[in-house]
Amino acid sequence: MTQTRLYSSFAADGSEYSSNNENNNDDDEMESINIGGRYNSDEDETPTQELTPVPMSKNSGNRFVAIYWDQTLHPKTKDVWDLHEKRVALTEEHVMYCRKANLYNETFNTESMVDVIWSLPILSVDLKRLVGHAICMESTAVSHIHDFLANEPLHKMLVDDPQKLQFYRWRQIRDYTLRRDDGRFGYPCLCLGLDAEGAAARSETEQDVLKYLIESERVIAAGSLFLPTEFKNDPSSLPVGDLILFNALDRQHAIQFAENLPSAQAGLYEDLRVYFYNTLDITGKFVSEDPLRDAPCEQMKVALEYWGYPVADEQTPWLNW
Repeated sequence: MTQTRLYSSFAADGSEYSSNNENNNDDDEMESINIGGRYNSDEDETPTQELTPVPMSKNSGNRFVAIYWDQTLHPKTKDVWDLHEKRVALTEEHVMYCRKANLYNETFNTESMVDVIWSLPILSVDLKRLVGHAICMESTAVSHIHDFLANEPLHKMLVDDPQKLQFYRWRQIRDYTLRRDDGRFGYPCLCLGLDAEGAAARSETEQDVLKYLIESERVIAAGSLFLPTEFKNDPSSLPVGDLILFNALDRQHAIQFAENLPSAQAGLYEDLRVYFYNTLDITGKFVSEDPLRDAPCEQMKVALEYWGYPVADEQTPWLNW
């Protein structure tokens, strides 16, 4: 019986081995390679660009919050769905109004004196309709905020008496642990607590509240509400409440978070509300292009729709756009 031997040119670890001297020239080749050097010598001529921090806005300095409650501003309106439909119809106009205020530079729209930080439509308990709105604005003077709100579409539709509008100076806590992404591990909620008259528990629970917010790891933004005086260091600008944006798994989870606040446990708030909310893109930074913009016949479809022709599939099933 003949025995056959098999020889392999590779070791078990995948490395090649040989006893011939002609294959031992790898060290000489490695010495000629510039390990750790630049791949392209042209990179030496590339100019160095120094990155600088993002400059502050010319309108930074004071943050204000305006809160609309539809039923409070229109108590005689019985058809709540009518208010909802009117609000939805004005959403696009509201977004464009805020975006135009945010889009300015040294040569364009220089008269814009207000930055809109966020705009949040507040949802009902069943999440089926809009019941309010919260807007955060930043400006150097409170008069600029009033001028901005006077022409804001939702404000013109809802506010008949400016005294009914909840308007505050908001001092946001600038701690990185209280700047979570909205919607991370839950749904974004708004907690609004207004102090009871004569309550003195705010200063006593201030540190406990801060510790509670940080340890929760759910806060998107938080801060105390103050009377909207012209200057932030005005002694008459007293704290009147708290505004907290946070993430919650469901409504029960959100209520539990609000009720367990040390300030709420101490009886600080006369009015404590918790609502889920949506987020409007008032910055314009997250606008995505239409993927069908350059599709065949898409421009014709848009033109026909503009002229009033039925172009939807359910209207013209014999056409396939």
